[in-house]
Amino acid sequence: MINQITKGIKISVETKYNGTSSRNYKTYHVFEYAITIENKSLETVKLTDRLWKIFDSLNTLQIVSGSGVVGQTPTLKPNDLYTYSSGCFLESNMGAMNGFYTMINMKTFEQFKVTIPTFQLTNPTKLN
Repeated sequence: MINQITKGIKISVETKYNGTSSRNYKTYHVFEYAITIENKSLETVKLTDRLWKIFDSLNTLQIVSGSGVVGQTPTLKPNDLYTYSSGCFLESNMGAMNGFYTMINMKTFEQFKVTIPTFQLTNPTKLN
């Protein structure tokens, strides 16, 4: 598991390889990731946006950004946890992702970025 703490917000990431899938006559490698966001600060925060950088070892960088995560903009009080799962398709069997969440302090309305640490996306058979 990969962990990173920014301004009291802990991000933990676990990944899983889910095999291959065909779309539009191309084969893709399917990766799942589970993110846990833990508020270790003393303030209530809300996740408003995300930005992902997805690296595929065969392709160029892909940027994905938007509002919230999996259709939600969770609010976390001190010591709250929020967990969600998502995934991505890569043309190669190896890659990586990182990025950041934009959060807002619900008391001061200050916006800040929380780092999503770089995590590897690798077909386990490539590790042999």
